[in-house]
Amino acid sequence: MNNVSEKRTEDRLRYSWPVWFAENFNDVLAQGQMVDVSSGGAAFTCYADKCPTAGDSITTRFSVPRHDASDPFDLENFIRQGHICRVDELSPFVRKVAIQFSEPLPFKPADVNNDITILDEELPTV
Repeated sequence: MNNVSEKRTEDRLRYSWPVWFAENFNDVLAQGQMVDVSSGGAAFTCYADKCPTAGDSITTRFSVPRHDASDPFDLENFIRQGHICRVDELSPFVRKVAIQFSEPLPFKPADVNNDITILDEELPTV
C-alpha cells in the first residue's frame, strides 16, 4: 500500500524543456531537463556529476509555456533563485532535483496551460 502524504498546494505543469542552473550565474551553467513546474518550485533531471545537493542554493534559468488561442507555443522566460529541497537518484548517472523558488512565478503554470501537453518525445531527456 502506498501512503504518501501530498504536500503540494497547487497542480504542476508537466513538460520537458531545457533548464540551466548554477550556484550563481558567474559560474559555468549546467543543463538539465525540466520535469514539472508550479509557481513555487520545479523539478528537473540532470547528470549526476553536475547535480547540486539537498540544501544548496542555486540560480535557474528556464522557460514556461504560457499561451493563448493565438499562440499555443508562447514561452515566458524566468530566472529564479531557490534552494534544493530533495535530490532523488534515478540511475547511477541521472538525478531528479526538486527546487523551491525564493520568489514565486507571477502565475500558476498548470492553470494557464491546462489544455496543452508538451510531449517528452519532442526533446531528448538527460
